Amino acid sequence: MLAMELMTASLMGEPAISVQNLCKQYEEGKNGKGFALEHISFQLPAGTILGLIGENGAGKTTLIKLLLNAIAKDSGSIRFWGKDLLAAEKKIKSEIGVVLDEGFFYEGMTPRQVGKVLGKVFENWDGPLYDSYLQQFSLSQDQQIKEFSKGMKMKLSLASALAHHPKLLLLDEPTGGIDPVCRNEILDLFLDFVQSAENSILFSSHITSDMEKVADYLLYIHEGRQILYGEREDILFGYAILKCTREDFAAMDGNDIVAYRENQFGVEVLVQERKTMATKYPNAVVENVNLEQLMVFLPKEKKEG
Repeated sequence: MLAMELMTASLMGEPAISVQNLCKQYEEGKNGKGFALEHISFQLPAGTILGLIGENGAGKTTLIKLLLNAIAKDSGSIRFWGKDLLAAEKKIKSEIGVVLDEGFFYEGMTPRQVGKVLGKVFENWDGPLYDSYLQQFSLSQDQQIKEFSKGMKMKLSLASALAHHPKLLLLDEPTGGIDPVCRNEILDLFLDFVQSAENSILFSSHITSDMEKVADYLLYIHEGRQILYGEREDILFGYAILKCTREDFAAMDGNDIVAYRENQFGVEVLVQERKTMATKYPNAVVENVNLEQLMVFLPKEKKEG
C-alpha cells in the first residue's frame, strides 16, 4: 500500500522533497563553537535538480544528513513524495541513491566486490545496469579502489547509487576536486537522469559554475541560515550588479541598495529590478549577476562587501 501511495503522489505532482522550518542545534564542543541550522524551508519538484550552495561549514552536509535521518532533527518536517520521512523511512530510502563526499567503500575492495555486496542490500539492484555504468565510466571491475583517482571514486559511487533504480539522488559535493572533463561527464549524467519526469536530484557544491549549468532551483545557506531559495533563472534575473563612482553611490536611493562593496575603481552595488536601475542611474554600468557574486553580496545586505 505504501509503495502505491508513493507512486501516486509522484504522478499527482507531489514534490520529491518538501522541507518546512527544519532546525538542528549543535551545542558548543571542545573548540567552544556551536552550530545551528535554522528554519530551512524548500521544495524539490519532481523532474528537477536543486543545487545546494554555501561556503564550507555553512550547513550543507548537515542538511543532507538530516534528509537521510542520519542525524535527528530538533524541529520541522521532512517529507518525500508527500510522506513523512520518519513514518515511511524504509520505503523512502529504497527510492534514494546517495553519494557522500567522503565516500563509503573499503578501499581494498574492487568494483566487482562492491556490486556483489550492494546486490544483497538493495532489492531492486540491477547488476547489468551497474556493469554498464562501470563500462561507461571506464572503471575496471577488478582494480582496487585505493588505486582510483578521486574522479574514478566518484564515478564508482554514482554507478552504485544509480544501479538500484532510484527516483531521487542526494549528492554531497559530487564534483568537488575533480578535473573539468570528469565534472562535465558527471553533470551530463545528472541531466540524463532527470529526463524522466519522476526523477530528481539534490546536490551540494561550492562550484557555482556547475549550478549555473544544470540546477533548476537553488538553495543558498550561509552559517546555518537560509539566504536564498527559488528557481535559478528567477534568481539570476532578479538581481544585477551596478558599477558606479563613489560620488554616484553617495547619491543613490538607499532603498535600491541590497549590498555593496568598494574597490579601487569605485563601488559595486547589488540591486534588483535591473531595467529600472539602468534608467534611474544612467551614469552607472548595470551588469548581469552570477552565483558567485550573490554568495559574496547577499550575506552582507546593506553592508559593505
